[in-house]
Amino acid sequence: MSAAPAEVLSLRRFGDDQVVTLAKLVIENALQPIVEATTGAVFGYESLMRGFERLGFASPVELLDKAESAGQLLALEHLINSRAVAAFAKLPDFSARTLFLNFDARLIGGEGDIVERLVNHLKRANIAPSSLCFELSERFDSSRMPDFSVLVRQLRLAGFKLAIDDFGAGFNGLKLLCDQPVDYVKIDRHFISGIDKDARRRHLVRHTVNMAHVLGTRVIAEGVETEAELLACRDLGCDLMQGYFIARPTTHLRELQAVYPHLQPEGVRRSSSTLDSILIRKEIEQLPAARESDDLDSVFDLFRLNPRQPFFPVLNADGEPRGILHEYHVKEMIYHPFGRDLLKNRIYQRRISHFVTPAPIADLDTPADEMLKIFAGMDGSDCVILTENMRYAGILSASSLLKIINEKQLKMAQEQNPLTGLPGNRTIRDYVQRAILDGDRVRYFCYCDFDDFKPFNDTYGFQKGDLAITLFAALLRRHFIGEEKFLGHVGGDDFFVGIDGGTEEDMTAVFSRLIDDFRSDVRQLYSPEHLSAGRISGYGRDGVSKDFPLMRCSIAVLVLPEGLVLSDGQVVSKRIAEIKARAKASEEGFAMESLDRS
Repeated sequence: MSAAPAEVLSLRRFGDDQVVTLAKLVIENALQPIVEATTGAVFGYESLMRGFERLGFASPVELLDKAESAGQLLALEHLINSRAVAAFAKLPDFSARTLFLNFDARLIGGEGDIVERLVNHLKRANIAPSSLCFELSERFDSSRMPDFSVLVRQLRLAGFKLAIDDFGAGFNGLKLLCDQPVDYVKIDRHFISGIDKDARRRHLVRHTVNMAHVLGTRVIAEGVETEAELLACRDLGCDLMQGYFIARPTTHLRELQAVYPHLQPEGVRRSSSTLDSILIRKEIEQLPAARESDDLDSVFDLFRLNPRQPFFPVLNADGEPRGILHEYHVKEMIYHPFGRDLLKNRIYQRRISHFVTPAPIADLDTPADEMLKIFAGMDGSDCVILTENMRYAGILSASSLLKIINEKQLKMAQEQNPLTGLPGNRTIRDYVQRAILDGDRVRYFCYCDFDDFKPFNDTYGFQKGDLAITLFAALLRRHFIGEEKFLGHVGGDDFFVGIDGGTEEDMTAVFSRLIDDFRSDVRQLYSPEHLSAGRISGYGRDGVSKDFPLMRCSIAVLVLPEGLVLSDGQVVSKRIAEIKARAKASEEGFAMESLDRS
């Protein structure tokens, strides 16, 4: 008989009331890294139970259920969590990491002060409460537990972080996100699996990310098992990643790494040279921040030294934003003759965390328009807290954000081509950069320019040359209408069209009509003699005199299939140059090519 069945029999022989006794012999804690999406650096670890199968259980949940029915759930949880904390404390960099622990909601309302026991245990291990994050599972309906909100508040005020586990797959994750000040949302594996190939999943995850960020909550993608899933989650705005593609859980702590090189992106982040990023960095206000672990005297000093500043951001021990602290929250204590003495009283037990209110959080590279939506979604907030690589970078006030939006609109208006009124090169580059990161739909990048424009311009002068350019711009506006169409003027006789959605057959048809319409309409700009001859004499770019055909437009189209996400815009530029050469050499003046996923 194998070892595993023998152990199953031993559990049955000793009885259910010996679950914890036997668990001490076989249960181990494995740690699975959770990494920052934009860097591949380890942010923290989730503690996962191993060895449960040796007691005859198919999953950790079954073992916990058995312990609960035997009245030993609290003892089992204490065993598992104390071992996890002990393993975490052995890591050389544990003070800069976060340990994620599952919290069984059935312990709520039981015997003993759970929070006090946790705090005392951490003190003995010399671990700050903000280094621990308790995952609240959707497996149990917390709305039926009257003491749930009380416990959440106690955990929060003690300095612990909170996460919603299995978001979207249980009872009331959305209600938890609405009602409780959680730090993280862990999106269930169901929504991550195959997300690179499924537009519905991407749509749901994108909106979950946006919703969480409005509430000042970070998002963890669970169960990332392929590179394609990682890239999709990263580009949808997920802050952290966890899964087998990142690293598998391990009980051998020496296998853990500080950074996982295969996750480090090469230019995946939005370019910091975008107009939005430049304007945001120009307006960011780097306010000093309070720490949750600071005493309130330090907060009083902040307000005293900055008398015109009504609030300050509050960070946890890891430098992550927790919210903001308003002067009016502590004003009564500041100005009351016995206020400071009261706050120092051990019985009163008031800390900075008691006064923190949530605030929306956005990454520094978030587009200004999205940031405005985040700000507007958090009614009554004083600012948006900005982060870079998950850490506090500064704040944007409402007035600063409006100034950014106005300046952006002004610069875009200034950059418009004065002849055609179409956006110029910077706006085109920003559009392309955003589009290559959004694989929800097929995208078409279309570059149009005139063949044999120089001899026409030399013969008839710049005025008629400008007429040809404005004629083409008018045709573009006639053929391409709608929010999913973007028109740009690269300069001279070069134009850009960006299109989201549609079929290649539709694109071929509309561009063929555009080429035919321009060929027909531009004829009115030629003299009868040149029209009759069907050619015009002039000098080419090589300076040699020869005959040239009447002007036409050639169009090169690069297709990015649905689901394809690129990190480097140079790939687009290089491929477009090749397609343009084919388009000019073709009889139709048109060439289209799809960028494959490889």
